[in-house]
Amino acid sequence: MAFWTASAVGLVIAYFLGSIPTGYLAGQLLKGIDIREHGSKSTGATNVLRTLGKWPALVVLIADVLKGVAAIIIARSFCPWLAAAFSSTPPTASDLQTWVPWAVGLAGIAALLGHSRSIWLNFTGGKSAATGLGVLLALSWPVGLGAATTFGIVLAMTRVVSLSSILAALTAIVLVCAFEHPLPYRLLVIAGGLYVIVRHRANIGRLLAGTEPRLGRTAPDTKAEAQV
Repeated sequence: MAFWTASAVGLVIAYFLGSIPTGYLAGQLLKGIDIREHGSKSTGATNVLRTLGKWPALVVLIADVLKGVAAIIIARSFCPWLAAAFSSTPPTASDLQTWVPWAVGLAGIAALLGHSRSIWLNFTGGKSAATGLGVLLALSWPVGLGAATTFGIVLAMTRVVSLSSILAALTAIVLVCAFEHPLPYRLLVIAGGLYVIVRHRANIGRLLAGTEPRLGRTAPDTKAEAQV
Protein backbone atom coordinates (compact mmCIF):
# COMPACT_ATOMS: atom_id res chain seq x y z
CA MET A 1 0.00 0.00 0.00
CA ALA A 2 2.85 2.37 0.83
CA PHE A 3 4.35 1.81 -2.63
CA TRP A 4 1.07 2.71 -4.31
CA THR A 5 0.72 5.84 -2.16
CA ALA A 6 4.25 6.97 -2.95
CA SER A 7 3.76 6.25 -6.66
CA ALA A 8 0.55 8.25 -6.76
CA VAL A 9 2.22 11.20 -5.06
CA GLY A 10 5.14 10.96 -7.48
CA LEU A 11 2.79 10.93 -10.47
CA VAL A 12 0.96 14.03 -9.28
CA ILE A 13 4.21 15.90 -8.65
CA ALA A 14 5.61 14.86 -12.04
CA TYR A 15 2.45 15.98 -13.83
CA PHE A 16 2.41 19.38 -12.16
CA LEU A 17 6.11 19.87 -12.86
CA GLY A 18 5.51 19.09 -16.51
CA SER A 19 2.45 21.32 -16.65
CA ILE A 20 4.32 24.53 -15.75
CA PRO A 21 3.69 26.65 -18.90
CA THR A 22 7.13 28.21 -19.20
CA GLY A 23 6.68 29.69 -22.68
CA TYR A 24 3.35 31.22 -21.77
CA LEU A 25 4.79 32.67 -18.57
CA ALA A 26 7.73 34.14 -20.47
CA GLY A 27 5.34 36.04 -22.75
CA GLN A 28 3.32 37.32 -19.82
CA LEU A 29 6.32 38.37 -17.72
CA LEU A 30 8.47 39.91 -20.44
CA LYS A 31 5.95 41.60 -22.74
CA GLY A 32 2.57 41.14 -21.11
CA ILE A 33 1.35 39.09 -24.07
CA ASP A 34 -0.28 35.74 -24.57
CA ILE A 35 2.31 34.03 -26.75
CA ARG A 36 -0.43 31.78 -28.11
CA GLU A 37 -1.70 34.82 -30.03
CA HIS A 38 1.63 35.48 -31.76
CA GLY A 39 3.81 33.76 -34.34
CA SER A 40 2.89 30.13 -34.71
CA LYS A 41 0.53 30.37 -31.70
CA SER A 42 2.81 27.94 -29.87
CA THR A 43 4.11 27.97 -26.30
CA GLY A 44 7.42 26.27 -26.99
CA ALA A 45 10.95 27.61 -27.20
CA THR A 46 10.81 27.91 -30.99
CA ASN A 47 7.94 30.38 -30.92
CA VAL A 48 9.49 32.11 -27.90
CA LEU A 49 12.59 32.60 -30.04
CA ARG A 50 10.56 34.15 -32.84
CA THR A 51 8.42 36.27 -30.53
CA LEU A 52 10.63 37.22 -27.57
CA GLY A 53 14.20 36.60 -28.69
CA LYS A 54 17.01 34.12 -28.20
CA TRP A 55 17.70 34.58 -24.48
CA PRO A 56 14.08 34.08 -23.35
CA ALA A 57 13.93 31.08 -25.71
CA LEU A 58 17.07 29.61 -24.14
CA VAL A 59 15.65 30.06 -20.64
CA VAL A 60 12.37 28.40 -21.66
CA LEU A 61 14.23 25.51 -23.30
CA ILE A 62 16.39 24.91 -20.23
CA ALA A 63 13.38 25.18 -17.90
CA ASP A 64 11.42 22.65 -19.96
CA VAL A 65 14.35 20.23 -19.91
CA LEU A 66 14.74 20.65 -16.14
CA LYS A 67 11.06 19.81 -15.63
CA GLY A 68 11.73 16.35 -17.04
CA VAL A 69 14.93 15.94 -15.03
CA ALA A 70 13.17 16.91 -11.80
CA ALA A 71 10.30 14.48 -12.38
CA ILE A 72 12.72 11.54 -12.69
CA ILE A 73 14.85 12.59 -9.72
CA ILE A 74 11.78 12.86 -7.52
CA ALA A 75 10.47 9.46 -8.60
CA ARG A 76 13.87 7.84 -8.10
CA SER A 77 14.72 9.42 -4.73
CA PHE A 78 11.71 10.96 -3.04
CA CYS A 79 9.21 8.18 -3.74
CA PRO A 80 11.28 5.40 -2.08
CA TRP A 81 11.79 7.66 0.95
CA LEU A 82 8.05 8.36 1.08
CA ALA A 83 7.22 4.67 0.78
CA ALA A 84 9.54 3.90 3.69
CA ALA A 85 8.04 6.72 5.76
CA PHE A 86 4.48 5.45 5.29
CA SER A 87 5.30 1.76 5.75
CA SER A 88 5.60 0.00 9.06
CA THR A 89 8.08 -2.36 7.41
CA PRO A 90 10.88 -0.66 5.43
CA PRO A 91 11.05 -1.86 1.81
CA THR A 92 13.82 -4.32 1.05
CA ALA A 93 16.49 -3.72 -1.59
CA SER A 94 14.74 -6.29 -3.77
CA ASP A 95 11.42 -4.47 -3.43
CA LEU A 96 13.02 -1.17 -4.41
CA GLN A 97 14.81 -2.72 -7.37
CA THR A 98 11.49 -4.07 -8.64
CA TRP A 99 9.25 -1.12 -7.83
CA VAL A 100 11.32 2.02 -8.37
CA PRO A 101 11.86 1.58 -12.16
CA TRP A 102 8.11 1.38 -12.65
CA ALA A 103 7.56 4.50 -10.53
CA VAL A 104 10.24 6.30 -12.55
CA GLY A 105 8.69 5.23 -15.85
CA LEU A 106 5.22 6.37 -14.86
CA ALA A 107 6.58 9.68 -13.56
CA GLY A 108 8.29 10.28 -16.90
CA ILE A 109 5.04 9.73 -18.78
CA ALA A 110 3.21 12.01 -16.32
CA ALA A 111 5.73 14.80 -16.96
CA LEU A 112 5.28 14.48 -20.74
CA LEU A 113 1.50 14.57 -20.39
CA GLY A 114 1.76 17.57 -18.07
CA HIS A 115 3.74 19.52 -20.65
CA SER A 116 1.41 18.69 -23.53
CA ARG A 117 -1.84 18.75 -21.52
CA SER A 118 -1.22 21.49 -18.99
CA ILE A 119 -3.96 22.08 -16.45
CA TRP A 120 -2.98 25.78 -16.51
CA LEU A 121 -3.66 26.07 -20.25
CA ASN A 122 -7.00 24.23 -20.39
CA PHE A 123 -5.19 20.94 -21.02
CA THR A 124 -3.31 22.13 -24.07
CA GLY A 125 0.41 22.64 -24.38
CA GLY A 126 3.52 21.74 -26.29
CA LYS A 127 4.86 18.66 -27.95
CA SER A 128 6.94 17.50 -24.98
CA ALA A 129 10.24 17.20 -26.88
CA ALA A 130 12.29 19.37 -24.50
CA THR A 131 10.71 17.88 -21.38
CA GLY A 132 11.22 14.45 -22.93
CA LEU A 133 14.91 15.24 -23.36
CA GLY A 134 15.12 16.07 -19.66
CA VAL A 135 13.47 12.75 -18.82
CA LEU A 136 15.98 10.93 -21.02
CA LEU A 137 19.01 12.68 -19.54
CA ALA A 138 17.93 11.83 -15.99
CA LEU A 139 16.85 8.32 -16.92
CA SER A 140 19.90 7.32 -18.99
CA TRP A 141 22.39 10.00 -19.96
CA PRO A 142 23.83 8.02 -22.93
CA VAL A 143 20.36 7.77 -24.45
CA GLY A 144 19.64 11.42 -23.71
CA LEU A 145 22.98 12.50 -25.12
CA GLY A 146 22.42 10.44 -28.25
CA ALA A 147 18.99 11.99 -28.79
CA ALA A 148 20.36 15.50 -28.17
CA THR A 149 23.21 14.89 -30.62
CA THR A 150 20.78 13.76 -33.31
CA PHE A 151 18.65 16.83 -32.68
CA GLY A 152 21.65 19.13 -32.97
CA ILE A 153 23.01 17.54 -36.15
CA VAL A 154 19.67 17.47 -37.94
CA LEU A 155 18.89 21.03 -36.87
CA ALA A 156 22.27 22.24 -38.14
CA MET A 157 21.70 20.52 -41.48
CA THR A 158 18.04 21.37 -42.05
CA ARG A 159 17.14 24.18 -39.61
CA VAL A 160 13.79 22.44 -39.12
CA VAL A 161 12.99 21.99 -35.42
CA SER A 162 10.13 19.54 -35.88
CA LEU A 163 12.17 17.15 -38.04
CA SER A 164 15.02 17.35 -35.53
CA SER A 165 12.65 16.50 -32.67
CA ILE A 166 11.09 13.56 -34.53
CA LEU A 167 14.44 12.02 -35.45
CA ALA A 168 15.72 12.60 -31.91
CA ALA A 169 12.72 10.68 -30.55
CA LEU A 170 13.40 7.80 -32.96
CA THR A 171 17.06 7.80 -31.93
CA ALA A 172 16.08 7.53 -28.27
CA ILE A 173 13.87 4.52 -29.02
CA VAL A 174 16.68 2.75 -30.89
CA LEU A 175 19.27 3.47 -28.21
CA VAL A 176 17.14 2.42 -25.24
CA CYS A 177 16.52 -0.92 -26.97
CA ALA A 178 20.19 -1.33 -27.94
CA PHE A 179 21.57 -0.69 -24.45
CA GLU A 180 20.81 -2.65 -21.28
CA HIS A 181 17.94 -0.97 -19.43
CA PRO A 182 15.14 -2.14 -17.13
CA LEU A 183 11.91 -2.99 -18.95
CA PRO A 184 10.00 0.00 -17.46
CA TYR A 185 12.65 2.38 -18.82
CA ARG A 186 12.41 0.87 -22.28
CA LEU A 187 8.63 1.06 -22.24
CA LEU A 188 8.77 4.68 -21.08
CA VAL A 189 11.14 5.75 -23.86
CA ILE A 190 9.25 3.84 -26.55
CA ALA A 191 5.86 5.20 -25.43
CA GLY A 192 7.22 8.70 -24.83
CA GLY A 193 9.06 8.79 -28.15
CA LEU A 194 6.00 7.68 -30.07
CA TYR A 195 3.91 10.22 -28.17
CA VAL A 196 6.27 13.04 -29.15
CA ILE A 197 6.11 11.91 -32.79
CA VAL A 198 2.31 11.77 -32.73
CA ARG A 199 2.24 15.26 -31.24
CA HIS A 200 4.13 16.37 -34.36
CA ARG A 201 1.55 14.96 -36.78
CA ALA A 202 0.63 18.42 -38.12
CA ASN A 203 4.32 19.16 -38.64
CA ILE A 204 4.74 15.85 -40.46
CA GLY A 205 1.99 16.90 -42.85
CA ARG A 206 3.76 20.19 -43.52
CA LEU A 207 7.10 18.43 -43.93
CA LEU A 208 5.60 16.17 -46.59
CA ALA A 209 4.03 19.19 -48.28
CA GLY A 210 7.29 21.14 -48.11
CA THR A 211 5.72 24.01 -46.15
CA GLU A 212 7.28 23.49 -42.71
CA PRO A 213 9.07 26.73 -41.68
CA ARG A 214 12.78 26.67 -40.99
CA LEU A 215 14.38 28.14 -37.90
CA GLY A 216 14.92 31.86 -38.36
CA ARG A 217 11.98 32.28 -40.71
CA THR A 218 8.56 33.58 -39.80
CA ALA A 219 6.16 30.80 -38.93
CA PRO A 220 2.84 30.55 -40.73
CA ASP A 221 -0.19 31.99 -38.93
CA THR A 222 -1.58 28.72 -37.69
CA LYS A 223 -2.77 27.26 -34.41
CA ALA A 224 0.17 24.90 -34.31
CA GLU A 225 1.26 23.62 -30.96
CA ALA A 226 4.70 24.09 -29.47
CA GLN A 227 7.71 22.89 -31.45
CA VAL A 228 9.46 21.66 -28.32
